[in-house]
Amino acid sequence: MIGRLAAEVDADLRSLGRPDRADHEKAYLKSELQHYGTSVPAVRAVVEAVHRNHPDLDHDGVVALVESLWARPVHECRMAVVELLDRYAGRLGSGDMPLLERLLRESGTWALVDGLSATVVGALVDREPELGAVLDRWAIDDDFWIRRSALLALLRSLRRGAGDFERFTRYADAMLEEKEFFVRRRSGGC
Repeated sequence: MIGRLAAEVDADLRSLGRPDRADHEKAYLKSELQHYGTSVPAVRAVVEAVHRNHPDLDHDGVVALVESLWARPVHECRMAVVELLDRYAGRLGSGDMPLLERLLRESGTWALVDGLSATVVGALVDREPELGAVLDRWAIDDDFWIRRSALLALLRSLRRGAGDFERFTRYADAMLEEKEFFVRRRSGGC
């Protein structure tokens, strides 16, 4: 069932794409992935249909669908993964952090990293604060996308007036001299 569902999602995303938009996005993101040129609202609508038609998809089903879509070298399939993980966030637990970290490492663009870290990882850390230890490791990781993710994972709850402000400021202070644009932009802009 999951393989068929992933193929349907892929086909829907492809059918909603526009070649001119695909070329522009690929160039803008400097992406090696294939691009269909499907808009973010259209990706979200496809994912919403999956969620509506499969509300009882369990943890293992969600992870299998995520893995199947992520394995496709298509930007919109990976965007759908971010949206799926957000929709089914309640199915995730601390044991899914290695999966999320792998997806972040393989993302290679803010267009995927930001949603994964701020929305998906952030919600998980809010529910399971002991995962702050994982963020501590991420904040000093060699991979700048992982360092960026450590900051972003804390933002959502901070914007609501909750969260771990001390941890966020510790990360941001340590990254003030950051040379990487995509980390400097986030840590300096917060």
